[in-house]
Amino acid sequence: MGRNVLLAICDCDLLGRTLRQGKIVFHVKDEFYNGGKVSIEEAVGMIENSTIVNLVGKNCVEKAISQGYVHPEAVLQINGVPHAQIVKL
Repeated sequence: MGRNVLLAICDCDLLGRTLRQGKIVFHVKDEFYNGGKVSIEEAVGMIENSTIVNLVGKNCVEKAISQGYVHPEAVLQINGVPHAQIVKL
């Protein structure tokens, strides 16, 4: 069976924060997102070899949009912070 590769990317300033908006509570957990600090270019470059991608933060989401990985209308705003997911089938 196929192999899935999960990639979690967040802007550094969001690590460890909790975003709240209405009933949405989004934890930018250290144990999920903190796999190592890399440049935004390197992080977004890893999307090509990933099958499931979770992005949170203005910098990484905007870069993923500019590289054609995320459609702007697919971005969810949580208390003003962009969040996007990519699933490759």
